[in-house]
Amino acid sequence: MSTVPIQPGQQTADYNFKVVRQFALMAVVWGVVGMGMGLFIASQMVFPALNFDLPWTSFGRLRPLHTNAVIFAFGGCVLMATSFYVVQRTCQTKLAFPKLASFTFWGWQLVILLAAITLPMGYTTSKEYAELEWPISILIAIVWIAYAIVFFATIKRRNVKHIYVANWFYGAFIITIGVLHIVNNMAIPVSLTKSYSMYSGATDAMIQWWYGHNAVGFFLTAGFLGIMYYFVPKQADRPVYSYRLSIVHFWALIAIYIWAGPHHLHYTALPDWAQSLGMVMSLILLAPSWGGMINGIMTLSGAWHKLRTDPILRFLVVSLSFYGMSTFEGPMMAIKTVNAMSHYTDWTIGHVHSGALGWVAMVSFGALYHLIPRVHGLKDMYSTRLINAHFWLATIGTVLYIVAMWVNGIIQGLMWRAVNDDGTLTHSFVETVSASHFGYIVRAIGGAFFVAGMVVMAYNVYRTRRQAKINTEAFAPSAAV
Repeated sequence: MSTVPIQPGQQTADYNFKVVRQFALMAVVWGVVGMGMGLFIASQMVFPALNFDLPWTSFGRLRPLHTNAVIFAFGGCVLMATSFYVVQRTCQTKLAFPKLASFTFWGWQLVILLAAITLPMGYTTSKEYAELEWPISILIAIVWIAYAIVFFATIKRRNVKHIYVANWFYGAFIITIGVLHIVNNMAIPVSLTKSYSMYSGATDAMIQWWYGHNAVGFFLTAGFLGIMYYFVPKQADRPVYSYRLSIVHFWALIAIYIWAGPHHLHYTALPDWAQSLGMVMSLILLAPSWGGMINGIMTLSGAWHKLRTDPILRFLVVSLSFYGMSTFEGPMMAIKTVNAMSHYTDWTIGHVHSGALGWVAMVSFGALYHLIPRVHGLKDMYSTRLINAHFWLATIGTVLYIVAMWVNGIIQGLMWRAVNDDGTLTHSFVETVSASHFGYIVRAIGGAFFVAGMVVMAYNVYRTRRQAKINTEAFAPSAAV
């Protein structure tokens, strides 16, 4: 255990870390809730009786609740915590507009709470990653604009000339997600809980997946690359391997990623040229993605020995490995001939979670373990052993999950494509579901490992915050004095 205090206020006196602490805490809370919900719905695929024959607990209602809780509640809180931390440290100035920053925190929690109420009740736009109905969408836009004002105003008032590359990625993520959200959620309300998209047919599908894939590309990639470019060098105590490569990585990524959405719509009513454009841009995207991965991993040059004793650094490096793997797999799956077999199968689920668990969650854990003690005036987390236990639980859980889904996906794709000599299908859909059952069992086991690691993290964070409070009280001046 290591909860040695720095000096009270030494790390926090020059910065506004209150909102960082709030977002970091809620990231852990929503992580437990969202990933626990994921385990529950994965278990429903093994034991359908867990749907309880109720509409509110059915897979169809809880699945969007899980995705919103993990992406926007957990991931959003991680991004806001780390961006508010990094922008202050790299700009050497306090966060601008502290009241607006506080509004951002409470507004975002209100969005999450409203999602948790409305989605199980069946109020949904039915758009992937954009299910929340129009009143909540408007609230999201207001909170996001407040977030952008605080972030960019802090950069404007910086005390250094240079804008560190992590802030470039955070800035691109904030601007692009704001534009994507507003454009995709343009709707005509017919009641407080129901609206219809302003777009129709193939146009609606194209705009939705322009949004949907770039929610992955900018929310789950660009924002978390901002985390990578700050926390990997800090934890390794090494400079970024190539600052020039990081800038090339930035401009190439934002120029190309925005075009990749049509690969979700292969073999649909979308014009063929648009499908081909999405495929080509997805393949080109491999270059900047791997450039960023190599830049992050090579930052450890001269510090590889630290991986033996530093589980936080291990989280960060393994996340980069998964980033490289999922950004190879994604372009490959965008190829039309591969997509013909992979689409609509569990292979896609495995791909998504190799990025979500292996890349996003792992880099988040590493960043939070680095950040939390520092914003509480401590040098380290309560227990390094618990961090190490979390690392292995998360790694084993991720591998079990994605391998199970890869195997399931290939089985499903091959069975669906199999035909008899007379042209009829060899297998019924029910047979493919039966063949997938063992994979669903393995996925649930992997999910249980991952959620167990999240619970270990929550306990470690609780003990760390408790120790920080004890230290603050011990160093506080006596009332008599």
